[in-house]
Amino acid sequence: MKFIDQFFAKYSQEKIIKWFKTFCIAEAISCLLLYCIAMVWIRYDPDGLWPTIFIIIVGNIHGLFFTLYLILLLPARKIYDWDDEDFIFAIMSAFFPFATIW
Repeated sequence: MKFIDQFFAKYSQEKIIKWFKTFCIAEAISCLLLYCIAMVWIRYDPDGLWPTIFIIIVGNIHGLFFTLYLILLLPARKIYDWDDEDFIFAIMSAFFPFATIW
């Protein structure tokens, strides 16, 4: 935890907030692509190569945004002065589709 605090100490709060909001939206958009396009496409063409490649790429991008959201929760907690209940709510929202946009 101290490592993450030291890493983000060199950036301004406005920049961290901007990154946090950007990754919240990016995580939701990648979730939308994964659920609404990739999952439907793979059901329509289960033996196709392109749907599999699309799922792999979008799934990896979604995983990256998910991880960055969780990492940026720690400095966002200090910036927004969240108590434990708000912080747990923010962590839990990462596991529900489109809940990161709250």
